[in-house]
Formats: sequence, structure tokens, C-alpha cells
Amino acid sequence: MKISREFKTGAIVLVGIFLFILGFSYLKSNPIFDKSITLYAIYDNVGGLQPGTPVTINGLTVGKVNNIVFKDESFNSLVTFTVKSDFQFAKNSKVELYDTGIIGGKGLQIIPVFDGSRPAQKSDTLMTNIRPGLTDLVQEKLGPLQLKVEGAISNADSLLMNVNDVLDDKTKRDLRESISGLNSLVKNFQTSATALNGLLAENKGQLDSTIANVNSITDNFAKISDSLANAGLGETMKSLQSTVASLDVLLAKMEKGDGSLGKLMKDEELYNNLANASKEMDLLLQDFRLNPKRYVNVSVFGKKQKEYELPENDPAQKN
Repeated sequence: MKISREFKTGAIVLVGIFLFILGFSYLKSNPIFDKSITLYAIYDNVGGLQPGTPVTINGLTVGKVNNIVFKDESFNSLVTFTVKSDFQFAKNSKVELYDTGIIGGKGLQIIPVFDGSRPAQKSDTLMTNIRPGLTDLVQEKLGPLQLKVEGAISNADSLLMNVNDVLDDKTKRDLRESISGLNSLVKNFQTSATALNGLLAENKGQLDSTIANVNSITDNFAKISDSLANAGLGETMKSLQSTVASLDVLLAKMEKGDGSLGKLMKDEELYNNLANASKEMDLLLQDFRLNPKRYVNVSVFGKKQKEYELPENDPAQKN
């Protein structure tokens, strides 16, 4: 059977068209015989997501992003992606947009849900989620810090303005004079320190001798202390304490009226008797001095003794 030229030409054209479609699909990463389902996700901002980006589940690539277009006038992005039909998950699963690295790049991952609800099917639109990246987290943390820094700067400006209001011309002059006086005081201190250093340098020998004498006195005190310790000062103190205790007991007894001294201190009648006896003894001695003839009579040659006459101013009769 002879094949006509027209049939050969048509077959070649059909094969070329098939190869063209196959190559175009390969370049777009859309294999013709791939058993995948097409799904959709809507984001406010895709953050630089590119077609051809892998779609993963728990880190395993299960599909890729096919196309990204604006959905409506609000400029929400409609992301079209495919997932191999071998992976089944519920329709209420989420598609999360996340950073693939520190320096940039976005990826999609499916957070599958297995709650027994209807599985995701072709052309379903899944719920979306955006995981903050490192830059977003840094901005989120730095935002409150920036506000605090701005508030601190504003407060510092207010403080400086208040200080400027307080520091009027007179206060500024007084402050400058105080600083000038402080400088003079520091200079005087420096001059005094220089003079003191010179004085110490001139009298260094005397100071050394004085310190040596002090050391010698300290050593002598240490020797005296050792001598007192070796001389039984502790025993002497114990004896002194015992004597003081005995004296305390004796004074306590005297205070109570025990013993002769105690009775003398406490017995008022005995005291009065002793006072009267002393007074009478004094009168007796005075009378003996003034009137010795009352007590001593001397008879010479048997002369009759003259009768004693009581004087008018006898001190014994006054009381």
C-alpha cells in the first residue's frame, strides 16, 4: 500500500504539533500526563511568590505554583497551584505562605486537616494563612521599641525646654560663677597638695623616726601586756571579784541590820544612847577641867577638907 504524500505531510504536522504542545507544557512545568488536581488560594499580598515554586506538605514536595493573577479590583492575588492526586486532605485544610530563607523567597505549604470532612477536589479554593517572616517579626518587636524611643526623645526635649526655662540669664551667670569658683578651689587643692608633698619630703626623716618610735612603743605595750598576762592578772581579778562579792554580802547584811554595824546603823535608840553618853562624857571632861577640886581633894598636914561650893555658872547645870 502506497502512502500518499499528503498523508505523510499531515502526520508530520500532527506529530510536530504534539511535540510543540509537549515541549511547551514541559517548559511551563505542566506535564500533560500528570495526575494532579488544580486548587486555588487568595492572598492580600503574596510577598514575591513566583510561579513554579514548590508546594509542600510537612516538607515533602507535592505540587507547584502554576499562576498568580489579580482576582478583582481590590488587587487580591489569586494563586493557582496543583497538587498530586495521591495526597488526600480535607477541604478545610489551610495553605500557608511562608519565608523559605533569611534573605527572601516565599513558598507554599499545605497544613492538612484529617477530620473526616469532604476531601479537597479539583478547583476548590482553600483557606489561607500567612506566617510572619524574620523581617516581620523584627519589625513587630522593633515597633514598640521605636515608640518608646520616640517617647523618650520627646520627654528629653521637654526636659531640656524646662531646663532652659529654669536657667534664666541670672541663673546661668551664677552657674558660670560657681563653676569658676570650683575651678579655683580645685587649683587651691592642687597647690595645697603640692605644698604638702614638699613638706612630707622635707620631713621624711623625722616622720620615719616618729613611726619607728611608735612601733617601739607598740612593742613595749605588747611586752607589758604579756608580762601582765604572765603575772597572774587573771587570778588577781578573780580574787578582786571575790572580795567585791564578799563586800556586797557584808553591805547587804548591814542594810538588813545584822551584826554590830548593822544594829548601829538601824537601831536608833542605840544611836541616841551613844550620842547622849558622848555628850555627857564631854560635859564631864569639861567640868573636870574647870572644877578639878570637885573630884580631887588634897589635905596637907591633916587640915580639914574645905566643903566644895557649886559655882554659879556650872556647865553641868545648863542642861
